[in-house]
Amino acid sequence: MTQRPFKQVDVFTDTPYRGNPLAVVLDGSGLSTEAMQHFTNWTNLSEATFLLPPTPEGEAAGADYRVRIFCPGRELPFAGHPTLGSCHAWLEAGGQPKIEGLIVQECGAGLIRLKRDGVAGKQQLAFAAPALKRSGPLDEADVALIAKGLGVTRSDILHHAWCDNGPGWRAVMLSSAALVLALKPDAAVLAGLDIGVVGAHPAGHDCAFEVRAFFPGNNGLVEDPVTGSLNAALAQWLIGAGLAPSTYLAAQGSALARAGRVHITRQDTDIWVGGASVTCVDGRVTL
Repeated sequence: MTQRPFKQVDVFTDTPYRGNPLAVVLDGSGLSTEAMQHFTNWTNLSEATFLLPPTPEGEAAGADYRVRIFCPGRELPFAGHPTLGSCHAWLEAGGQPKIEGLIVQECGAGLIRLKRDGVAGKQQLAFAAPALKRSGPLDEADVALIAKGLGVTRSDILHHAWCDNGPGWRAVMLSSAALVLALKPDAAVLAGLDIGVVGAHPAGHDCAFEVRAFFPGNNGLVEDPVTGSLNAALAQWLIGAGLAPSTYLAAQGSALARAGRVHITRQDTDIWVGGASVTCVDGRVTL
């Protein structure tokens, strides 16, 4: 057992305890996969990350650090809020990127670029959305199953698509944000599926869309407070299909008494997914 630097970071918020928490072990060297998974399960959070030096291949390609991302029960090749939270923790602990203004993270999905932005005078990080592994419309049988599991009619689903960028999100757009917020999904019907739901807010709302994310957990269906990977893939789908403007703000976590805010911006061929992060716990952990 070794004392290791540790932070618990709240992501997609600048107000502590209103976003999505993340456990970050800043020195994961020497830890086995089993030890990382065991600690992740113990934290009872949606994800925990472990920072490591880049692999030789990653360092040659410009990576500043490597991260392994775990959720209860499995390792993930990529996830959005762990990407932003890990980078926030790395920078706060004194990490210095090789290139000014650009941070390069190595993870299971490859190299992820991040940048620091200021929105309304507040500092935030944004990552470039990784390429989709699968896109295009869902099978109609899946859409019917999702409608049943969400407790809506098939006509309430206006659009649908694969939004798979590691996590295999099946995404549906409902007829309104109010309908998204009213959902009471059936865990038995949706068992084994990663479901993303989005609906537009009326004009004048501070956010363009409301987002919710449901995925399998140890105790049935779990709702994620704020989901970077899903919002990244949703933006690629919605902007590409002309269903969203090139810049918008999405809300997530409202149904869980959170106030996550996800900033989406398309610049040239990149879609950047950004948000604030705040450190809530700073200390050491014995691992």
